[in-house]
Amino acid sequence: MSTRQTDQRKATSTAQQESSLRRWLKERRITEVECLVPDITGNARGKIIPADKFSHDYGTRLPEGIFATTVTGDYPDDYYELTSPSDSDMLLRPDPDTVRMVPWATDPTAQIIHDCHTKDGKPHELAPRNVLRRVLAEYAREGLQPVVAPELEFFLVQKNTDPDFPLQPPAGRNGRPETARQSYSIDAVNEFDPILDLMYDYCEAMELDVDTLIHESGAAQLEVNFTHAGALSLADQVFLFKRTMREAAMRHGVYATFLAKPMENEPGSAMHIHQSVVDAKGRNVFTGKKPGQFSPVFAHYLAGLQKYVPMAMAFFAPNVNSYRRLMFGEVSPSNVLWGYDNRTCGLRVPMDTPENQRVESRFAGSDANPYLAMAATLACGLLGIREKLQPTPPTAASAKDVGYALPRSLGEALDALEGCAELAEMLGPRFVRAYVSVKRKEYETFFRVISSWEREFLLLNV
Repeated sequence: MSTRQTDQRKATSTAQQESSLRRWLKERRITEVECLVPDITGNARGKIIPADKFSHDYGTRLPEGIFATTVTGDYPDDYYELTSPSDSDMLLRPDPDTVRMVPWATDPTAQIIHDCHTKDGKPHELAPRNVLRRVLAEYAREGLQPVVAPELEFFLVQKNTDPDFPLQPPAGRNGRPETARQSYSIDAVNEFDPILDLMYDYCEAMELDVDTLIHESGAAQLEVNFTHAGALSLADQVFLFKRTMREAAMRHGVYATFLAKPMENEPGSAMHIHQSVVDAKGRNVFTGKKPGQFSPVFAHYLAGLQKYVPMAMAFFAPNVNSYRRLMFGEVSPSNVLWGYDNRTCGLRVPMDTPENQRVESRFAGSDANPYLAMAATLACGLLGIREKLQPTPPTAASAKDVGYALPRSLGEALDALEGCAELAEMLGPRFVRAYVSVKRKEYETFFRVISSWEREFLLLNV
């Protein structure tokens, strides 16, 4: 097929998508459109536009500086080196596959995730969604496609308007907050039925593939599992679910928090990512030739995770709070050992049927940007495949006994990431430089804050 024919086919496909999107908005009598862009933290930036003024092409713009902004709204010192000197706009194009209703809106409102492009129409290198697409394109070059299934933990907590006051579990239907550990308790989940029923209603209206819901070990700590699918689709769903869960909780007067370690004496919250890879025919390339065995490709993938995860930890643990979960969490991973159905390992290989052969990466916190966490873990695995790395023997005992072998702070994680040329090339050198710069600024800002612990124990004792 000639280049001209290819361009014509793309133009026809785009026109058909735009027509379908217009029809979707018209049939539902949409009055407003939320144009969403996932930022570095994984939160929604964008604009709200009247439906009659919504453009299906490059009609919406945002400054590219949204990808060089810290969580506190500050800018790194090299801001104008990371972005264009003119601090120019990006062109936004809606992804028709992501259009959904906003079920909590008063008037009929749609939300659509947008992709960011430069003025000449190229994918913008700093956009997290484009970073994941970049990694998926590398898999496509190998004739492969990743399949993922995230498990997302979070806490429900009482409303907290004073940041110096520790978070507390909310009261359930019985009027009392949880005090004992309630892992997998059905009755403990039912204590929050009004919130969770609303969450399920919202998810159904938005067609989010939320599978199972369980009570985790922390007080009012819950976990939702998503049905396995392509990485971009699941990253979109996790991005939208966080927004949805917060809204459902707020409607009932409590907070839903995805902070990795929100309470001192409670466990942390993770985003475990189950991952496998299929070929062009949809066959799992991790499956071995004999029952109970895995393929050489799986061995390479597993070894890639073992080698590169420590250098990618800034994506799995992106905030200063993230390392409280890793270093002090009861079931958080401490190293890159792997084992069969061993939850003390950072890399767990579940016991399942051969066609479902996969690895569960347990490093990412629930505070991680889903696009970047998935891009990073898939990049680590692909590097292992390309380098034909070999994993360590499986661990049957507690991996916790081996000790801690991961970065201990965001600063250490950023140093490791900066020193890894392989990950930078896979994720995009410009993006990695911008990410490191933004996160270093956040780390420095954190250290400027004098904590209550310092005032209590050091003020009059040093």
